[in-house]
Amino acid sequence: MRGVRWRRIASQVGRSIAVWAVSTVTMLALAAVLPDFQLQSADGDSATRIAVAAACGAGAFGILSAVVWPLLVRLLLLVPAFFLGLLVFFLNGSLLLLALRINPSGRGDAAPETAVIVAAVMSAVASATGAALVVRDDEAYRRRLQRLATRGRRAHPPCPTAPGLVCVQLDGVGHDVLTEAVRKGLMPTVGRWLAAGGGPPAAGPGLPSHRLTPWRTDWSSQTGASQLGILHGSTFDVPAFRWYEKDRGEVMVCNRPTSAAELQRRAMLHTGDGGLLAVDGASRGNLFSGGAGEQALVLSIATRRRGRANRSRAGYFAYFSDPANAVRTALSFVAEVAREIGESTRARLRGQRPRVGRGGLYPLVRAFATVVERDVVVAAVMGDMLAGRTVVYADLVAYDEVAHHSGPCGRDAEKVLRRLDRSLALLERVAEHAPRPYRIVVLSDHGQSPGETFRARYGLTLGDLVRAGSGLPVPRRAERTRSGTEARAAVRAALRRPVEEKGAHHGQARRPEPIVLASGNLGLISFPDVPHRMTKEEIDVRHPALLTTLANHPGIGFLLVRSAAHGGVVLGAHGAEIPLADLDDEPGPLARFGPGAADAVRRTHSFPHTADIMVNSAHDPADGEVLAFEEQIGSHGGLGGAQSRPFLLSPSELSAPVADGAELTGAEDVHRVLRRWLRELNGPQVPLGTDVPEERAA
Repeated sequence: MRGVRWRRIASQVGRSIAVWAVSTVTMLALAAVLPDFQLQSADGDSATRIAVAAACGAGAFGILSAVVWPLLVRLLLLVPAFFLGLLVFFLNGSLLLLALRINPSGRGDAAPETAVIVAAVMSAVASATGAALVVRDDEAYRRRLQRLATRGRRAHPPCPTAPGLVCVQLDGVGHDVLTEAVRKGLMPTVGRWLAAGGGPPAAGPGLPSHRLTPWRTDWSSQTGASQLGILHGSTFDVPAFRWYEKDRGEVMVCNRPTSAAELQRRAMLHTGDGGLLAVDGASRGNLFSGGAGEQALVLSIATRRRGRANRSRAGYFAYFSDPANAVRTALSFVAEVAREIGESTRARLRGQRPRVGRGGLYPLVRAFATVVERDVVVAAVMGDMLAGRTVVYADLVAYDEVAHHSGPCGRDAEKVLRRLDRSLALLERVAEHAPRPYRIVVLSDHGQSPGETFRARYGLTLGDLVRAGSGLPVPRRAERTRSGTEARAAVRAALRRPVEEKGAHHGQARRPEPIVLASGNLGLISFPDVPHRMTKEEIDVRHPALLTTLANHPGIGFLLVRSAAHGGVVLGAHGAEIPLADLDDEPGPLARFGPGAADAVRRTHSFPHTADIMVNSAHDPADGEVLAFEEQIGSHGGLGGAQSRPFLLSPSELSAPVADGAELTGAEDVHRVLRRWLRELNGPQVPLGTDVPEERAA
């Protein structure tokens, strides 16, 4: 035992010396090519003195990076996390200047801007060298991963035999997009898992083969509803991504921290259960906690005071406390910003259609989603696996953000899929070093449907159309509709700025004009001065032309309104009016929207906060296109096309999600499947509460 320990110490010392030597050579090379970086006195020095100065400087920089950097990052948790990556270069350069100042040789100087460059290069080289030396030593590799990732402090050791469950949500990746990406070779890890699906139980080292199962969302095909259903078992009363609640006089927005906290509270009250992750679970990068004790970058707790009950931003410290991580992510962030500017410029010069604006802060938002959040969340999941946590659920929003602005099948989106696949491959490798076996489940919360915006095709927004049908003045120039994606919410949470809707604040004075909100290709119209949900008959009296104007517009697929005579009716073009009791998927206004549309509409009608008028855009089944009421060319939130068809990729060692010939319908069904798998893996010690009956709750 003592011999093993001494060999381990000798190996660590050898690696440290090797990294120090490479860093010294790197510093010498940089001093040779950078005019403002000097390792010798003004009178000149011998080669030996210069080498000693470089060795001392590299050693001092390495020690400062190992000791001082984590303390700096912990202090910077008081700073909005979004700026943490932007401060990396400045802090790393400052450490280098300090290292040169305390250099025992008394030599070495650099201009501040040059110090930033030198520090970045040296951190990257040291990280690459250390990784190359460590990767051949399994035990050292495992310890390195533990340092790179956040680890919960375990009060008791995990069970080493019962497998854990890791669920990775690829936000917005539809079933058809995934299968096409596998066919093109964009996702070789997923392709390998699927190719082994009919083979032996183990496909690759320690990881069983997988099966791919599509599932169908509710009418509200968006992360707020789906993830709430998956993690907390209820999508009840979530009619859209954003909606107006008359009883509270407030607009609910799923990616607003206060709204997310309220939705989570309601779901827990509705189900009487703490959530999927309540027992030894971790929630990473999600809108909701799932009842997890370990949380990082979780939106529903982002507005709480920082303390034991709110560790949401701890994931940033765990990741950025390693200076090599910080530099690598910062460099990737800058590269991603440049990539987005170049790609958007190319699309504009080529006259690409459809196209939406991608200027302003969007390049930063995209880089945050595709680089910073991805890196931090994946590192957190790695730490959870190495800590042996029982169940982990993580959301990677990169594809969803890019597909909104570049299209779900565009070249930009395909590049993101490649990088997501590499993240899955990394988690697969980490599983080999975890203290317990893991079953990796990959799933999505919704897909995305392509198509130009409603505003681009018709020159007016849904709000303009509502105003015209209501006899109100219409602006001469249509205003853009805000696009509230998950990545923007994550950035605002990192900045500690709430998401507010223009003109829709809590306690606002009620006004006679209708409130028109957009959730992808789903529109919601509410009359705030009427305390109840208005009926068709009341709307016709108040605005005789409104419903006819909307239903007959070529960009509108169908409407849902309450009816005094029939309870609820679906309205379509040319006077089509079908009571919900008689509603079927075909024929009628819902014929183009596929199977399950009628049931989804009926269920939404039963929600207490369904809008006075629910509007679904038109849909072309031939090309799968819809018309988003937001500024998005890849959208989700309503019915029509691939947005309602996400996927569930599960190891074959777990039971089949559904019986042969059956369909997985709704996020609540997915929640029940994940509950069942936890029962299979961990037995009765995981309290599952009272199972929801197979018939879906209203």
